[in-house]
Amino acid sequence: MASKTAVVNREERGSSIKRQEPNAVGNFTGNVTSIWGRFTTFLGEVRSEIRKVVSPSLKEVQATTTVVIITVFIFGLYFWLTDLVFSNAVRQILHKLAGE
Repeated sequence: MASKTAVVNREERGSSIKRQEPNAVGNFTGNVTSIWGRFTTFLGEVRSEIRKVVSPSLKEVQATTTVVIITVFIFGLYFWLTDLVFSNAVRQILHKLAGE
């Protein structure tokens, strides 16, 4: 605990180095270099991730396409039947309420 600096009345104890406040030019160039550094790091990470990408084979594409087409037809049939049942039920209720 003795190595921690104590802050009393806005003065740091335990440190003989004074901090300099950045001026406008230093602040601007620091931000530019910081942004450029982050950008180049980002591009390096993108490049390493792109190297991991593998294109699927024709067999894999055909298999997943078949699964998608079959699933779309199954869901279409399910929603068509559900719509048919509910529309007939609503029609029956409306006819009974209208007294016909």
